Amino acid sequence: MKAFTNANARTLRHAATLAKEARAAGRRAVFAGGGSDLLALVKDQIVKPDVIIRLTTSSGGNTVDRSPSGLSIGGLITLDALSRDEAVRRQYTVLADAAGAVATPQIRNVGTLAGNVCQRPWCWYYRNAFPCYKAGGNQCFSFAGENEFHAIFGGGPSYIVHPSDTAPALLALGATFRISGPAGDRTLAAGEFFTLPRQNAAKENVLADDEVLAAVQIPAAKPGVRSTYKKLMDREAWTHAVVSAAVVLEMDGDVVRSARVVLGGVAPIPWRLPAVEKVLAGQRITDDVLQKAGEAAIAGARPLSQNAYKVPLTRNLVRRTIKELAERG
Repeated sequence: MKAFTNANARTLRHAATLAKEARAAGRRAVFAGGGSDLLALVKDQIVKPDVIIRLTTSSGGNTVDRSPSGLSIGGLITLDALSRDEAVRRQYTVLADAAGAVATPQIRNVGTLAGNVCQRPWCWYYRNAFPCYKAGGNQCFSFAGENEFHAIFGGGPSYIVHPSDTAPALLALGATFRISGPAGDRTLAAGEFFTLPRQNAAKENVLADDEVLAAVQIPAAKPGVRSTYKKLMDREAWTHAVVSAAVVLEMDGDVVRSARVVLGGVAPIPWRLPAVEKVLAGQRITDDVLQKAGEAAIAGARPLSQNAYKVPLTRNLVRRTIKELAERG
């Protein structure tokens, strides 16, 4: 393992400045929140930092702040704390469910919201040092190789899937992200944060090397909103989603006023389903509507040689999740 030094950030702005200074000196700097993903990347020599900048030494950044306009959640809040926060559980259940579905209790105790949103892909080719697109190479080995858990939407030239559980929930909630850099902060919608491989095959989001995800803002919950996150896995612990669904329904009695449906585990970014949302809007949830929603959920799917099973899994998960949520009353 390459030798590196540690730097303790006083604030997130300071962390960004430290990263900028390191880069100017020809040194590679990386950020560490909970550090579980970074540790694996460093141990496997996928990431070879000169400086690791610790974010957990910075002031604040780990709270849930309530206001009439909604919630502001610090990026350094642990996934365990997020999953147990009373306001999040009551009004933004989909996010609490997603945070509580991540990995194991030990990882949720140290892993952060920002870290979960920004973690790198778990494709075995990338994680085993193949010279793929994600590692700066010129091919995706999964396309003609082992692709059982890879993308059925949005793939090409890379077919990784985005590994975050919380990212689909945040997109379904209409969250905005506050990003801190050396020059100050900027804010953008969650849907603008993630990038497809055809935009940049080496990255999954728009963060510059000296920027950090500081916080997420979630708008105030409207009356009649129900939400949940469901995740299908190949085993019961540690693993990432094979398919997941974040569903937010705004109900007027038994009629869906509006809906947001976002998939995880099936695309290189959290995959929103506007066609499903259109099917649901203004409708009572009947078997016919559920059938149409399920079919709309898989429109445009392009499975690879070994992952066609994800198509019916996606259709059925979307249908079941909507049905369960509508019946909660």
